[in-house]
Amino acid sequence: MTQYKALQIMRLMEANYPQAQTALQYNSIFELLLAVMLSAQTTDRQVNDTTAVLFPLVREGPQAVLAMGQEHLEKLIRSCGLYRQKSHQIFKTCGILIEKFGGEVPGNLKDLLSLVGVGRKTANIILGTAFGIPAFAVDTHVMRVSRRLGLAVSEKLSGIEAELCALLPPACWMETHHRLIAHGRRICRARHPKCAACFLEDFCRFYAENRLIDTIGPADKAKEV
Repeated sequence: MTQYKALQIMRLMEANYPQAQTALQYNSIFELLLAVMLSAQTTDRQVNDTTAVLFPLVREGPQAVLAMGQEHLEKLIRSCGLYRQKSHQIFKTCGILIEKFGGEVPGNLKDLLSLVGVGRKTANIILGTAFGIPAFAVDTHVMRVSRRLGLAVSEKLSGIEAELCALLPPACWMETHHRLIAHGRRICRARHPKCAACFLEDFCRFYAENRLIDTIGPADKAKEV
């Protein structure tokens, strides 16, 4: 896809999702880190319900998490699913934050990736949202929508991140991340996408390909065989 066409798509997305931003609720960088770590395979609403109870208990930072103990943490985050795995990762990460970073969340990719349970998506969300550093976080929504539109062709998250970063200006990376997620949740769903209601149909490779299939009648299909 050309950069000109990509920017046309971005303008339409900005017009339709002007306030797109994370739905996760937090009051500090540390709380944002915990919220993103908890968000794997669950909804933002469920994470917010969980952190409404958890965050008042960990206002002092990672040391407060370690003080409560992993078993107590498991009980508090159980409703988010994968609670044993998540509590283990959070507990280990809090130890690293205290030991290596003075209890603070680091503001660079290398150090963030050294934290247990923190991959590129989580690290990029922290960099872009908390530190204002240009970063493009790619999740399943971003992957699906960008591939359907033709913004990216890679089948790997890292490949899609590289393609989107090469195609779009750094200043719009994080905003585009949020808008692609919003579009993926509202319109471009994994199952039964609402193509008829989509304002991007004129640019969408997925729509063009599927519309072509729908317009081929039985006789035409027989000729192709």
